[in-house]
Amino acid sequence: MTAIQPEAFQFLKAIADNNNRDWFQAHKAAYEAAYENFKEFVKGVETELGKSDHLESGKVFRIYRDVRFSKDKSPYKNNFAAGFKRATKLLRGGYYLHIEPGQTFVGGGFWGPEPGDLKRIRDEFAYDDQTIRKIIADPVFKSCFGNLEGDELKTAPKGYSADLPGIDLIRKKQFVVRRAFTDKEVTRPGFLEEVVKTFMAMRPFFDYMSMVLTTDANGEPIP
Repeated sequence: MTAIQPEAFQFLKAIADNNNRDWFQAHKAAYEAAYENFKEFVKGVETELGKSDHLESGKVFRIYRDVRFSKDKSPYKNNFAAGFKRATKLLRGGYYLHIEPGQTFVGGGFWGPEPGDLKRIRDEFAYDDQTIRKIIADPVFKSCFGNLEGDELKTAPKGYSADLPGIDLIRKKQFVVRRAFTDKEVTRPGFLEEVVKTFMAMRPFFDYMSMVLTTDANGEPIP
């Protein structure tokens, strides 16, 4: 299987210390080789993950930063990243891969649910918080991700009692998971398999949330 080459990882380390156009242009060949290696890796992940999930095509993000509204005017990102979206309206949740020296992680979930989806999720947790708790307490989930993460409100959102058993989940505005990897792990031959394994560990969580978001409060499919 395709692996992240040490040279690709070294390029990301170097650009972190030389984030300017002159250096980038002088090392364009090294960038192109590293970027091609990452794209091949993403394609391998997509192929393996697609054996057990229905995906739209993977998206590799550009290294060029949009600095128009940022105080940081560094023209390039210090990472390679890609996302994988599940296909059809019935399958919810997004997979994310982030390769960066000292900051590599595999993540996924629901970063910015639309207001209607967020309310539906909160209503479900208000009605039954035990199903989602069993999923995130599963040993495989715990070993990969620890806990369910995401920005949250400091108090109960409007319309929900602070005494609800699921209020800690209801306060969340995002529902995401992530697993970090060391630099050594990134360039090992088995890294692709670990990435796919990590994504697959998200599936019970994704499938549950897909069920919630494609049904109404009575459990009937939403047209």
